[in-house]
Amino acid sequence: MKVTVSVCGRFHAFNLAKQLQNQGSLHKLISTYPTFAITKFGIDQRLIHSIWYLEVLYRSWYKLPSWIKGDYNLNLWFLELFDRSVTKFLSPDFDLFVGWSGSNFWSLQRAQELGAKTVIERGSSHMRYQTEILQEEYEKWGLEFTETHPGIYEREIKAYDDADRIAIPSLFVKRTFLEQGIPESKLIHVPYGTSLAEFYPLPKEDKIFRVIHCGALSLRKGVQYLLQAFHELNLPDAELWLVGSMSSEIEPFLKRYHSDRIIFKGTHPQNQLRWFYSQCSVFCLASIEDGFGMVIPQAMACGLPVIHTTNTGGEDIVRDGIDGFSVPIRDIEALKEKIIFFYENPDRRLEMANYALQQARNSLSWDDYGQKIISAYSKILQ
Repeated sequence: MKVTVSVCGRFHAFNLAKQLQNQGSLHKLISTYPTFAITKFGIDQRLIHSIWYLEVLYRSWYKLPSWIKGDYNLNLWFLELFDRSVTKFLSPDFDLFVGWSGSNFWSLQRAQELGAKTVIERGSSHMRYQTEILQEEYEKWGLEFTETHPGIYEREIKAYDDADRIAIPSLFVKRTFLEQGIPESKLIHVPYGTSLAEFYPLPKEDKIFRVIHCGALSLRKGVQYLLQAFHELNLPDAELWLVGSMSSEIEPFLKRYHSDRIIFKGTHPQNQLRWFYSQCSVFCLASIEDGFGMVIPQAMACGLPVIHTTNTGGEDIVRDGIDGFSVPIRDIEALKEKIIFFYENPDRRLEMANYALQQARNSLSWDDYGQKIISAYSKILQ
């Protein structure tokens, strides 16, 4: 089996490529990341094709102030440029093409012309469902949802039809695809893993009860509901830590629920996150739409029980009532109920934390993911 992996950016593609390389099945990894950054993941330099200048262009554009960028949305332009470039690097000596939805459209068709089977990676819910639920959420708060570029939307939907298979990470995502008429036989359902070498428990340095959210602070991540729930509980000797980049749309909520116990910790490199997890008591991801919250297995590997919504992919790896709890989206009372459960029951919290840690160590590594996804690839080629 010879697999070409194509990704604009990183996502979990480098972890996938490393697993394929371990099995002698990685033919080529095409990415916008520079070669030196990719080799840090253990990828053989000879198997990498870097279109690094596109990453430089994209990041430079992204950092420009809004008054310069105006209303221009160049996401589609960047993806098209990447996609067209990938087509030039494909030659008829591989069996399987794995590309990311949205960024691999023409290259997917080119791979098929060369006789390869094709897999589209979709880490979020079906594009139609994702767009509708996020539009609904933004309208609820009097905002306009503009993140989904119409051109990218069309590329995504068309790629679902064109690809031989669609790789998805969770039962939540699977349900959204089935609801849109995609046959189950076309879906490869394999949850992502995490790095057990990078995420593990460290000693907690105090006895303060803490809830931690890790990831972007945005409406999509449901931070507005977590803030309200924690603020209304008003628990003594308790804190909420928010780790990640903050969207301007969340700033009004932070002002509304301002408290010395709600602490914005900012962004940190991934190799520092285990300390933040380890200083907390429970992890909470209240997302409105999250195909698979990769922070969930990270938190579990650091020994935290998890509160997650039904729209995070948490149900695939968090055993309800054992490693944590699942709650409906937008349900502030349910969030409060589960937070106070952990607050009032330290023995149960410790027991569930230990279960979560064992679950991560037993079945949530990248090696576990690699075995499952490579097996699925083999079946396609059979």
